[in-house]
Amino acid sequence: MKSTVADMFSIEFPIFAFSHCRDVVAAVSNAGGFGVLGAVAHTPEELDIDLTWIESQTGGRPFGVDLLIPRKFATAPESQSTQMALKAMISDRHRAFVERLLADYDVPPLERAPAVSAESAAQGYKRAGLQVDPESMAPLIDVAFAHATSMLASALGTPPAWLVDAAHVRGIKVAALAGTVGHAVAHANAGVDVIIAQGTEAGGHTGEVSTLVLVPQVVDAVAPIPVLAAGGIGNGRQMAAALALGADGVWCGSIWLTTREAETSEAVRARMLAARSQDTVRTRSFTGKPCRVLRSKWTDAWEAADAPDPLPMPVQSMLSDRPRRRIDAMAQRPGSRAVELLSPFVGQVVGQMNGIRPAGQVVVDMVEELVRAWDRVEEVLAD
Repeated sequence: MKSTVADMFSIEFPIFAFSHCRDVVAAVSNAGGFGVLGAVAHTPEELDIDLTWIESQTGGRPFGVDLLIPRKFATAPESQSTQMALKAMISDRHRAFVERLLADYDVPPLERAPAVSAESAAQGYKRAGLQVDPESMAPLIDVAFAHATSMLASALGTPPAWLVDAAHVRGIKVAALAGTVGHAVAHANAGVDVIIAQGTEAGGHTGEVSTLVLVPQVVDAVAPIPVLAAGGIGNGRQMAAALALGADGVWCGSIWLTTREAETSEAVRARMLAARSQDTVRTRSFTGKPCRVLRSKWTDAWEAADAPDPLPMPVQSMLSDRPRRRIDAMAQRPGSRAVELLSPFVGQVVGQMNGIRPAGQVVVDMVEELVRAWDRVEEVLAD
C-alpha cells in the first residue's frame, strides 16, 4: 500500500496494533503491519524480556513501544514528591468506599485470592501495576531505547522535548495520541513524527470528539505530518473510511483483545464477546482521567450519588490498581460475583468482536475488506 507511514517504517500495511501482549505485537508485525507493545504495566525487567522476545520473533521487522506520559500529574509538595507522598493523598473515605464495594461482591484481599494468571497481563495486570508517574516512566524509556524500537508512542499528552530529541538521536520515531485538534497541534509543534487522532469510540483514555469528526480536522491542522486514525476501527470498511478522511493509516487496540494470541483472561474474553457497543462507558474511576471500559458494577458504583469523586492521576491509579488485581483474580473462579465488577479497557468496536481469530488473520481480513470497500466506492462514483 502507498502510505507515508508504510514507507517510514518499511511495512506492507499501515495497520498499527496496540497491545499489552507481546504475542500480538509480533504476530501483527510478521503479518505486514506494525505491532506496538503497551508497556505501562511492565517493570523494566519485564519490558526488557518482552522486547528481547519480540526481536527474536520478528526477524528485524519493526515494532514500537507505547507509554503513558501525561503532561499533568497530581503532585505532592516538592520536598515529598515520592510514591509514599502520593499514596498519602488517598483519603480514608476513598479507601473505605473501595473496600465496601469489594466486600459487597465477595472479593477477598489479594493474598487470599487466587494468583493472577499470566493471561491477565493483557489487561494491564503485570507485576508493576498501572504506572503513570514520571519516576516510573524513566527506566521504561531507557529500556525501550536499548532495543531495536522503531517508534515510541506517548499516549497521554505531548512528549517533552528531551524525549523527542533523545529518540531522534537514536533513529527512533515519536508518535503521540490526540483527542482534540489543539492536542494535535501541540504534538506537531513538539516535533513528533506521527500523530494519532483518536476518537471517543476508542478504549482506554479517550476524549469526547468522534473519530469521523476529529480525523479530517487533525489531518488539515498538522499537514504534512502523517496522521493515523484511531477509535472504532477494527475492520476493512472502517479502515477505508479512515483513509477517505485523510488518515495515512490506522491505529487499532481493542480488536486484538479477543484474538487467539491475546493473553486476555477467559472471564474478560467472555464479557467482551457478549458485549454490545453501547455497553462501554467513559469513567475516571480507574486512573483519574476519562477512559473507556466495559460498564460494570464497579463503574456504576462510582457514578452513584454517595460515591467520592475520583482522585487525580496518578493517585486514582494507586487506589484502584490492587483492587483490580483482586477482582481479576476472583473472577477466574466459577460462580464468583467478582465478574460483575470486571471493567476491561475496550472501545465501542467491542460490539463487532464476536469471535476468536489469529492476529495475523485480522490483518489479512482487514486488508481484503478494505479492497472490497474501495471497489464499492469506485462503483458508486462510476454511476
